[in-house]
Formats: sequence, C-alpha cells, structure tokens
Amino acid sequence: MDQKVRHTEVCTQDGSVDRHGNPASRAKTGKWLTAILILVNQGLATLAFFGVGVNLVLFLTRVMGQDNAEAANNVSKWTGTVYIFSLLGAFLSDSYWGRYKTCAIFQASFVAGLVLLSLSTGALLLEPSGCGVEESPCKTHSTVTTVIFYLSVYLIALGYGGYQPNIATFGADQFDADDSVEGHSKIAFFSYFYLALNLGSLFSNTVLGYFEDQGAWPLGFWASAGSAFAGLVLFLTGTPKYRHFTPRESPWSRFCQVLVASTRKAKIDVNYDDMNLYDSETQRTGDKKILHTKGFRFLDRAAIVTPDDEAEKVESGSTYDPWRLCSVTQVEEVKCVLRLLPIWLCTILYSVVFTQMASLFVVQGAAMKTNIKDFRIPASSMSSFDILSVAFFIFAYRRFLDPLFARLNKTEPNKGLTELQRMGIGLVIAIMAMIAAGIVEIYRLKHMETVSNSSSLSIFWQVPQYMMIGASEVFMYVGQLEFFNSQAPTGLKSFASALCMASISLGNYVSSLLVSIVMKISTRDDLPGWIPGNLNKGHLDRFYFLLAALTAADFVVYMVCAKWYKYIKSEASFSESMAEEEV
Repeated sequence: MDQKVRHTEVCTQDGSVDRHGNPASRAKTGKWLTAILILVNQGLATLAFFGVGVNLVLFLTRVMGQDNAEAANNVSKWTGTVYIFSLLGAFLSDSYWGRYKTCAIFQASFVAGLVLLSLSTGALLLEPSGCGVEESPCKTHSTVTTVIFYLSVYLIALGYGGYQPNIATFGADQFDADDSVEGHSKIAFFSYFYLALNLGSLFSNTVLGYFEDQGAWPLGFWASAGSAFAGLVLFLTGTPKYRHFTPRESPWSRFCQVLVASTRKAKIDVNYDDMNLYDSETQRTGDKKILHTKGFRFLDRAAIVTPDDEAEKVESGSTYDPWRLCSVTQVEEVKCVLRLLPIWLCTILYSVVFTQMASLFVVQGAAMKTNIKDFRIPASSMSSFDILSVAFFIFAYRRFLDPLFARLNKTEPNKGLTELQRMGIGLVIAIMAMIAAGIVEIYRLKHMETVSNSSSLSIFWQVPQYMMIGASEVFMYVGQLEFFNSQAPTGLKSFASALCMASISLGNYVSSLLVSIVMKISTRDDLPGWIPGNLNKGHLDRFYFLLAALTAADFVVYMVCAKWYKYIKSEASFSESMAEEEV
C-alpha cells in the first residue's frame, strides 16, 4: 500500500531523497518549512560564534595577559583556522558524510567548545575575582589552564568552520532547481541566508559585546553556548522533513582521474574537430550530463577512446579503467572548477576592502568624536549600520531592483541581473566606499585635536562608508554564493561554499600583508607612516585611496574574466528524461 501511495506522489526531479533514501516527496519534504529552520539555525550559530570572536582580542589582552601584537596575531591565526576547517567540512560532506550529518557533527563540536570555554572562564581564568576589565587584568595562568582555553576556542573554530559551508548548501538543497517555483525560491534563499548571518552578528556586536567589554565574560560565553545549543536542537527537529543528496564517490578522485588520464594520452595525435569522446556514463536519478565545451582542450584527451582502452575493457570484463578513460561529463566538471578559479581570485581583493570594516574603520572611528553628551559610542558598534544596510538592500533588491532590471532586460526578457553582473556591481560599490572613507579621513584631519590625538569630527560621518560596504556585500557575497552553488559540479557544492569563506580568510591575510608593506615603505626617512599609532600624524586617507585604486584594477581584471567565463550547459537530468518518456 505504501509503495502505491509513494508511486502516486509527486517527487522532486533533482535527485534529492528523504531520510530513508527514497525519492523526496515534493509536498512532504523541503521547501520553506525546512529552509526557515535552517535560517534560524544559521542566525543562532552566527550569534554564538561572534559572541566569542567579536571581543576575543580583548579577552586575550585582559584575561590571558597577552600584549596587543600577540593577541592580534593569535586572533588572525584563529580566524584563518576557521576557514581552513571549512575546507575540511566541505570535503567530508561532499565525499563521505553528506551535508546533514556533517552539519550535525560539527555543530555538536561547536557547542562542546563553547561550553568548555564558558566553564573554564568562570572557574579557572577569571582570577582574581573581578578581573577581566581594562582597569583590572587577570593574573598569569598555568600551562594546563592555557591549554584548556586554546582547546576550547579551537573546538569552536573546528565546529563553526566545518558547519558553515555545508549549512548554506544544505539550505539550498531544500528546493528543487528543476521546478520553476522552487527554483526561484532557491535563489532567494541565499539572500535570506546572508541576512540571517548578519542579524545574528548584530546581537553579538551590540548586546553581547557590551557586556563582555564590561567584564561579564562568563555571561557572554554562556549566552553564546545557549544560542548554539538552541540552534542545534532546532536543526535536529527538522530531520523528518529534510531533503538530502547522497554523497557520491570522492569528487577529488574524479578530478585526479581526469588529470592522470589526459597526461597519459599527452602524446597521442588528436583531431580536435573530430574526436571520439566517451560519454556513456551510467546516470543516477537527478544526475545531469554536462555538454562538451571547447576550452582546456588538453583535458579532452581523457575522454578520447583509444584501442588500448578497448583492449583493457575486454580484459577487465565490461568496464573501462577510470584512470585511463573518463566521461565527457567528468572532464567538464574539471573544466568547471578551472573556470571558477579566476573569478574566485578576483573576489579576494574585495575581501581586503571588506575586512577594513573590522580593523581600520574602527581605528578611524576611535579617533573621532564618539560622545553624545555623556554617552560614549563604541567605535566597533558602527558596524551595526553595515548590518542594517545589508538588511535594507536585500529586501530592496528582491522587491524592487530585481523586477526593475528584469523589465529593462531586452536580450532575455523577465530575467534580472546575472550573478556575475551583481558581483561586478559589488566591486564598484566597494570602490565608492573606499573613496568615501578617504574623504572622511581628510576632513577628520582638518578637525584634529592635537591635545587628545583625536578629532572634533563626529563618528557618524562614517555612516556612508559602512552603508556602502553593506550594499556591496549584498551584490558581491550573495551573488558569489548563488554563482558558486549553481556553477559548481554536483559533487562539489559544499566545497564551492567553502571557497566563498576562503576568499574572506585570504582577504584578511592580504590586508595584513598590504598594511605591513605600506608601513615599511611610508616610514622611511623617519616619517611616521600612513597608519601610525596616532592617526593625526599619518595619512590613512592615502591607504583608503590605494585600496580604491587596487580594487578598480581588480574590477578591470574581473570584467575580462567574467566575459571569458562560460556557463555550464547540461542535458536534462535522468529523472526529467524518464518523466518525459512516461508522458
């Protein structure tokens, strides 16, 4: 009876399955019911992560007794490790565990790290009682206590890093891209996902950041642990309704097979206009064959059937050696990855601009007038305007701008901006943000106060540069998530999301390197440099204008790469083909 009922149900066409491994019912699984659970889960997890990360440098100086340089270096290492673990999580998800299991396991590690940090902070680290504020740093800690602290924060890095790229892709999995209605919802999901991420960090940057700055470290960490645990429980409640994609063979094995097979056939004579290409790969439900393209022709050798391949097939019985002969689809998957890399590299310099919001924007704001009567505005809290800008532009784009661009599109009616076009717009807005920041710095220097090493210019003059960074994020990072998810091969979806995180990580490293180079060059002949400890003696405006110029050059390179890029062209999936045959 159950089989008859299932046979009459309308199932998804993209190959997704339910938790029992059966084709996913379109009516009973996925869509916005499970997507909303994932969005709330993402918001809670982000709140928990930034509840630790937003003031970690202060915790290292006030509680762990490190100096500013050592603390900043340790935070950079920790942040970089988060993104390294994102690649690990993506690999395990795509190759072995699947996205649901990977998300659950890494979230459990995340919660364990937060609980350990909360317990150790309250019981071991805050000694003597009342320490941990700027006026009262804590005493030196034992080796065991220090090891426990680092174990806890790196458990947090492992958990959040491994979870983050998979949850974005898992949320997108809840929508069938082969269905017109669900396909549109899948695109919208990435915007709301980025919004959830920003709203979670808003609470951390304001409320939790304030209490931690006042020395209430256990309260802040326990709030983060509670938020992460609530997110994990919420995630698990959706288990019966989730749609899943069964992990296939390791995508890296398939990648290496193409490289090895094409190298083995490097010396054979090839007529590229008339090639006998192997394209009889057995398909599973939801699989799509990628059509052959002319780029990277050397790799096509891996799909050329030679007499040696036929001889080995006869010897083995019925199959070709995968390390000598690969299908066209397999070869095109490698080409997809190679075509994505130049686009990805162009996003790194954007991430350099983005990271200024958490570093030099804060330093600049701290050297401005931050008081409104008796109330002092923390310079770091200005990032709230970035988050508000992200929220505004996400809704504005989806409700107004996207329909407007669709109406103006004469080439492809009813189609808005492509992901590549939106990423280009994000770069342009980032350039404008750096120019605005440089102009504000010029006026800040005109109103500088030599006695206080500050300026009488209000910190609210920074609002435009924060708002523009927020607008650029909506076009760049949301577009990047959509682009990589749609263009990455089926077996590398989580890895594509991890690449988005890796670009932010590399942006941090490039930013640090750029600051070091600029300071080394600009401090010659006993000059204070562009970014000295006292900004009134420097020229931060020149550094902002340098970033604007570099981003403009990056934009030109990006335009070339975007014009060169070829979108994936696929045949109908096996499920769609079978459905058409039945009709």
